Amino acid sequence: MKMDRGHLNEILESILTVPTAPFHEYHVSDAITRILDPCDLVRIEKDDFGNLIVRYGDEQTEPGWVFGSHMDHPGFVELPDESGYQPAPGRIRDRFTFLGGVPESYLLKEFPIKEYGRFAMWDLPSFEVRQGQIWSRACDDLVGCAAIVALFIALDRAGIENSCAAVFTRSEEVGFVGATKLANSWPFQPDTCFISIETSVAVDRATMGGGPMCRVGDRISIFDHTATAAILEAGQRHSIKTQRALLDRGACEASGLQAYGVRTAGISVPLGNYHNCGKKEMISPEFVEISDIESLFDLMAALLEEFPQGPMDCSADLRDRFESRIEAHLPFIMDTAGMFSSSQSQEQ
Repeated sequence: MKMDRGHLNEILESILTVPTAPFHEYHVSDAITRILDPCDLVRIEKDDFGNLIVRYGDEQTEPGWVFGSHMDHPGFVELPDESGYQPAPGRIRDRFTFLGGVPESYLLKEFPIKEYGRFAMWDLPSFEVRQGQIWSRACDDLVGCAAIVALFIALDRAGIENSCAAVFTRSEEVGFVGATKLANSWPFQPDTCFISIETSVAVDRATMGGGPMCRVGDRISIFDHTATAAILEAGQRHSIKTQRALLDRGACEASGLQAYGVRTAGISVPLGNYHNCGKKEMISPEFVEISDIESLFDLMAALLEEFPQGPMDCSADLRDRFESRIEAHLPFIMDTAGMFSSSQSQEQ
């Protein structure tokens, strides 16, 4: 299954140009709903908190995989009236406070902002293509949202009925609030696997342009090893450029959901200027390689093709490799066997 690359760029632009901030994700939610609404095999609902839950395929079959991305990005949010909330002085700008993981040294630069009613974002380009890269005020995590939307559209156009699902969460940037709400009323089966689809700083020898990173864990926890093995196996079977990394400079919703007993894994697109933190404490657009997004799409599609029912134990091949080492070294094993008998050991 292939996605038309021009259509992928259209979806990316449609979502990345939508403004967002923690607790003000309604514009993104509306955009995702509008784009997916024409798909015959897609069913969309919201939970009580406003997380968007999207189910795809056969209604009688529970999904084995749930792809997840968050709809917010660090930004300026209007303080609720008489809330009693006391923001740090360095995070106040007019009637707004800044929510999200950005050092105050960047905030003190007084970079211009653009208001969208009750919230504001940095006054940066929303979507630009530069030499094979996308630059935006909010790649994190609207790129993940767009990639999942593109996947569901491609599945629908291909008429593939295998079940899968997605969740688009709120308020991740302030500590997985939407994911926690979701975990408290988990709408899927206990063994359904959640895959965090993120953009993340490339560490642990991973590089931008090297393909999506199979995230074995973050700074909080290590993810499900069978799900991780399935992701890597799907990439290998389809010759998709895939990196493997412990992305421990940050954390993602996989850790949040795992704390509530949900089976989790993670895939991340390498990200530049994380949270708009550029060089010399300058606010700058985030950027990603288009080729990494394309490979992310291919990897998610391959995973559904190879393991449609969810994570499966991929260790049989690994056990065969280990057993083959015994066979290959059998002459040495036989030659030295007598040296490890109990009588021989006592004599020495």
